[in-house]
Amino acid sequence: MLKAIIFDFDGVIAESVQVKTDAFASIYEQYGDNIVTKVIEHHEANGGMSRFEKIKLYHESYLNKAITKEEIEELANQFSKLVVQKVINSPYVLGALEYIEKYSTKYNLFISTGTPTNEMRQILVSKGIDKYFSEVYGSPDKKSSHISKIISKYNYQPCELIFYGDANTDIDA
Repeated sequence: MLKAIIFDFDGVIAESVQVKTDAFASIYEQYGDNIVTKVIEHHEANGGMSRFEKIKLYHESYLNKAITKEEIEELANQFSKLVVQKVINSPYVLGALEYIEKYSTKYNLFISTGTPTNEMRQILVSKGIDKYFSEVYGSPDKKSSHISKIISKYNYQPCELIFYGDANTDIDA
């Protein structure tokens, strides 16, 4: 019997995937079109992967540059400044808000996203939907870790959960 529903956010609740794609393109445009193309292709194929992991990968694999944790943080903060308000302003995926409103009284609802936890909370509060979710899980933890924490904390069996996502990281989790 279903007891809880876990949602990814970008592309599942809000039409905000393109916002993130545009932000990565903006951050890497200084390195040329070839790099931007590689970054966008990887980003689109790996939704749900944290921006911290992506930035490290893009620098090391595409730019052949070592990058420090501080530099990753700096670029992640730049990314955040580019996306937060645009994500807040993004429309809902058709039917998502109605579904959440309807089922929040019947099941515990959770968010599991690659977006940093604090940023995701800010977005949910600004959109006025934070009240529907029991808990919000974001990066730096991975989605599989989020699910394990939910199962452990709420004493669920995996068959009592459903996960709505749109990326390979969601399937893997």
